[in-house]
Amino acid sequence: MNVVLIGVLVYVALQLVVGVLVSRRIATEDDYLLAGRRFGYGLATFSFFATWFGAETCIGSAGKIYREGLSGASADPFGYGACLLFMGLVFAAPLWRRRLTTLADLFRQRYSPGVERLAVVMMVPTSVLWAAAQIRGFGQVLDASSGIGTAWGITLAAAVAIVYTGFGGMRADVITDLIQGLMIILGLCVLFFAMFPSWGEAKAAWTQIDPHRFNLVGGGKTFWQTLDAWAVPILGSVVAQELVSRALATRSPEVARRSALLGGGLYIAIGLIPAFMGLTGAALLPGLADPEEILPQLAQQHLSTFFYILFAGALVSAILSTVDSTLLAASSLTAHNLILPLRPGITQTGKVRLSRIGVTAFGVVAWGLAWQAETLFGLVESASAFGSAGIFVILMSGLFSRHGGAPSAFAALISGMAVWVFGTWMVPLDCVYLLSLAAAFTAYLAAIGIKPSRPPKDSTASGEDGVELKL
Repeated sequence: MNVVLIGVLVYVALQLVVGVLVSRRIATEDDYLLAGRRFGYGLATFSFFATWFGAETCIGSAGKIYREGLSGASADPFGYGACLLFMGLVFAAPLWRRRLTTLADLFRQRYSPGVERLAVVMMVPTSVLWAAAQIRGFGQVLDASSGIGTAWGITLAAAVAIVYTGFGGMRADVITDLIQGLMIILGLCVLFFAMFPSWGEAKAAWTQIDPHRFNLVGGGKTFWQTLDAWAVPILGSVVAQELVSRALATRSPEVARRSALLGGGLYIAIGLIPAFMGLTGAALLPGLADPEEILPQLAQQHLSTFFYILFAGALVSAILSTVDSTLLAASSLTAHNLILPLRPGITQTGKVRLSRIGVTAFGVVAWGLAWQAETLFGLVESASAFGSAGIFVILMSGLFSRHGGAPSAFAALISGMAVWVFGTWMVPLDCVYLLSLAAAFTAYLAAIGIKPSRPPKDSTASGEDGVELKL
């Protein structure tokens, strides 16, 4: 076993210790899923940043920009960074005021338990696909560090992710997000300055880039294809439970809003480093068979053993900070919104145990998906688009409108998913996400006149919430 792999495993072991220690303070479902709703600006900001800054931001985006130029950055860092800003500007404070445990709780309050359950069935695969992307990225880091092979790397990564998430829940997640966020920033900065120790060398590398690679839009795409590529990470990801849970775990709506904005700004700023590596890497290391190897390859060439361990630890940090959130999101939606309503007498200890079982089960599923995936970006783009068009429409209507009830919500969810499945798997269509979004919105409006068989307990949108759109 080489020294790099030992260093990475030691780092991972320390993260596991944190999870075990924090788990001793978990007594209720609220502790496990939302850490008691007490986070301030520091922990919340780094949690927003680190949760979103995963394997695809470092490895996936650098590889895609290496292959396509800056037009490949519509998702990372710009699209997902804009998603965090969108969450802060529009959704964070209104969602916090609802005192939800999961996003699906809103759909039960505003529409019906049936809408809640259907939404969960659509949201859980998103989180599991995202977890699979992180596990695959973790496996690639372990393989690049030790040569153990991607298959063994993915298996070891899945085992670590399951144990790490299962013990600590949200509290360990957010505490380690602070450590992991600092590690991400440090590791990427170390690689950048190792490659370009002076401004002159960075400028020289910049001049070697083909000018056509600087086009943020285009890349052979039409206007609508470009718009679709931006809509997926922004609109498709803003409804993710792992993002919403960060806003719900803060101590006030102001902290929720501002932390999301600060996290989004930090995300874009740090995400520019792997983007720059992808742009210059095409000239520095041309002809890579696997573009997603560009960042590990550059690190191996320019860093000493100590700093390479630091860099590998940073990549592991980026992955762990995201995978624990995705597994926790899938488990919380399933346990809290599907199983617990069927078991009203379950104790708080039983609720926590159920959530931990869910983490394990979804971790195994994500491991299987990670084996089958060809690229990180393919997994992440599928995760962002899967079923999210209808979720976005009923979220907007549920928070900011009194029009439409359960029939409208069902129509939006089913229509959005049907168009996405048809245009993705049956007859491939351009701009399939925009088409599914339009179908969901049209179906919602068309069904407004249909009265629900039983009105929900809370069918009004708060007046305070409506103000949020003006900010």
